[in-house]
Amino acid sequence: MNFLLSATAFAQDAAAAAPKGPSMVEVLVMPLGFLIIMYFFIIRPQQKKAKEVSDLLSSLKVGDEVVTTGGLIGKVRSVADGFVSLDVAANTTVKVVKSNITGLAKATLTAEKPAKA
Repeated sequence: MNFLLSATAFAQDAAAAAPKGPSMVEVLVMPLGFLIIMYFFIIRPQQKKAKEVSDLLSSLKVGDEVVTTGGLIGKVRSVADGFVSLDVAANTTVKVVKSNITGLAKATLTAEKPAKA
C-alpha cells in the first residue's frame, strides 16, 4: 500500500516539474520577426519609391521628357496643379493626370536598353 502511495506522489511531482509550454516571449518572437522582415523587404522599399515619385512630380518642369503609366512618352509643355500637358508628336498635345507620370523618359530608356555583347 505504501508503494502505491509513493508511486502516485512521484507521478504528481513529475507532472508538476514538466514544462507547461512556451513562455510569452517565445510565442511572440516569431511573429515579430516576420513583421520586421516584412518591413525591410516590402514596406520600406514601397515608401521609398512613393517618395521618389512624389519628388519627381513636384519637380516637373517644362521641357522634361516623361513616361506615363500608359506608356506614352512626351515632353512637358505645361504643368498645372492636377495635370500636365505633354507634346507626344508634332502638333499633338495630350493632357495627363499628374499622378499618372511614372518617371523621366531618359532614365527609363537607359535602364531598359540591353547591354551590347
